[in-house]
Amino acid sequence: MSMLTITGVRTAYDRIDVLHGISLTVEEGTITCILGSNGSGKSTLIRSILNLTPPNQGEILFEGKSLRGVPTHQVIGRGIACIPEGRKIFPKMTVDENLRVGAYQETSGAEIARRAEEVYALFPRLKERTAQLAGTMSGGEQAMVSIGRGLMAKPRLLIIDEPSLGLSPLYVKENFRIISEINKLGITVLLVEQNVRQTLAIAHYGYVLSQGHLVAQGSAQELAQNEEVRAAYFG
Repeated sequence: MSMLTITGVRTAYDRIDVLHGISLTVEEGTITCILGSNGSGKSTLIRSILNLTPPNQGEILFEGKSLRGVPTHQVIGRGIACIPEGRKIFPKMTVDENLRVGAYQETSGAEIARRAEEVYALFPRLKERTAQLAGTMSGGEQAMVSIGRGLMAKPRLLIIDEPSLGLSPLYVKENFRIISEINKLGITVLLVEQNVRQTLAIAHYGYVLSQGHLVAQGSAQELAQNEEVRAAYFG
């Protein structure tokens, strides 16, 4: 079943098209990846889904319902969460406070506490540091906080933007392992990345963006064997 369906989306900045008729689907229960270098349109696609930069043309459906004209906070309320590029935690707030921000639409204190415990089960290191200021943590630990905050919204679709950016190889490997674990919990993942090897190792299906155009798509195995993709990203 398709959870997210994007059809013929064109998005522009100052009348200059950045996305040129993008069409793709994210199947429920999968990890679907969007691959592309800087300037390919990956971030604009995320902004279009969240209606931060609404498309000029085309349609975006989430669970069969249009997101056209839906304010960003209501898009999130429908079950989409985004973990932004560069983590963007609140540095002067504690780990626990950062997580609780992610559940701002939930009114039940008991439910918020239950979600926090689920995050701490996934990230035991954060459990040990609930009162630590997030800004004093390492880049890898801040990435855990950022992912955990996204999970606090209890999303059905989790968009993760460049999770490997600025991290050591050890933390990159750990982050991708965690993303795979999140998917096994039943959360559909849209993974937007430049790190092709690690991404295709955990993804089910993927699309390749170049200068706002979709230039390839297929299963992770098919993309890994695609000669153009190999030449562009594997050297």
